[in-house]
Amino acid sequence: MRLFQRLRNKSSSSTSSGGSNYAYVTARVRAMKSNLLPKETYSRLMNMDLDEITRFIGETQYQQDVDELARKFSGVDLIEHALNRNLAVTFSKLIDISEGELNYLITEYLKNYDIWNIKTILRGKYYNATLEEIKDNLVSAGQFKYNFLSEIAEKQSYEYVIDALSNTDYYPILMNYDGTNLPDIENQLDKLYYQRLFNAIGTPKSSDRKLFSKLIRTEIDIKNIKTMFRMKKEGVEGDELEDLVLDGGLRLSLKEINSLVPLPFADFINSLEKYPYWDSISDFADPEMESLVDLETSLTKYTIKSASSFSHVYPLSIVPIMDYMISKKNEVNNLRIIARGKAANLGEDIIKNQLVI
Repeated sequence: MRLFQRLRNKSSSSTSSGGSNYAYVTARVRAMKSNLLPKETYSRLMNMDLDEITRFIGETQYQQDVDELARKFSGVDLIEHALNRNLAVTFSKLIDISEGELNYLITEYLKNYDIWNIKTILRGKYYNATLEEIKDNLVSAGQFKYNFLSEIAEKQSYEYVIDALSNTDYYPILMNYDGTNLPDIENQLDKLYYQRLFNAIGTPKSSDRKLFSKLIRTEIDIKNIKTMFRMKKEGVEGDELEDLVLDGGLRLSLKEINSLVPLPFADFINSLEKYPYWDSISDFADPEMESLVDLETSLTKYTIKSASSFSHVYPLSIVPIMDYMISKKNEVNNLRIIARGKAANLGEDIIKNQLVI
């Protein structure tokens, strides 16, 4: 109980009323971004085995994480935990060095990792994953710390998990989980996250909040397009699909989405041509496509490029910070994909197709 009271106090103290230190944080972020791995690194990693990858990562900005966790883990588990820990520490640093409005917005944005971790634990229980499999995927970059998440993951059933989260803002949704309606609960958690994020942004008047809002709303569009393609491919139609999309998109309103949902798959794809995301998906959008990997990878690249382009135009705003967080998350995802692929003996082409470079 005291933990969540401290979290609420910290969140409420970081309001938009305090002065923000954008110049200082963006300068720090530029330095942090210079430590991101060059694109050509990934082709080098593809030619390494797991031990070589671990040694390589241990000579980069992940060195401390690898060194400290090597006493507990090895192989792909070591890489997973080192990457997740580094991401959590990095994003926590951004909260620690930011002030006022900037701190408030970053803190609210990073609560998506709290949602991620709750989903990860519940999915693990649902699919009877091992405790280590669940812990491998926990990323304590939000307000929930790793020890707390680890303790929850060790609970024997989803009922105990939900009870452990009874003092959080997510409990009113989680209490409706009956062990079978996981997709609905996950969707409600996502909607709550964006609702709270938009409440934090408010009616954007400052340029920073307008930019922040635009990035978030673009993110929602990308998520909705991915959701619609997945559900269309699986044959989900009508009200069931409408319930899975998120409100608040930049170019795709709920009204427009509701007009797209009933269309046959081919007509649905053709209707997307008028939106700015079409150039990113036109080469992959086909009713007969066997996999959505290429399409979803291209949409993720669109998100990264959008943040990067805004970052150059507005160098003293929240956008360069968002650009860095998105790029850092993508780097960790790419390294994780390579490590997992190597551990599973996947072919080089299969691994490469999942990378976002």
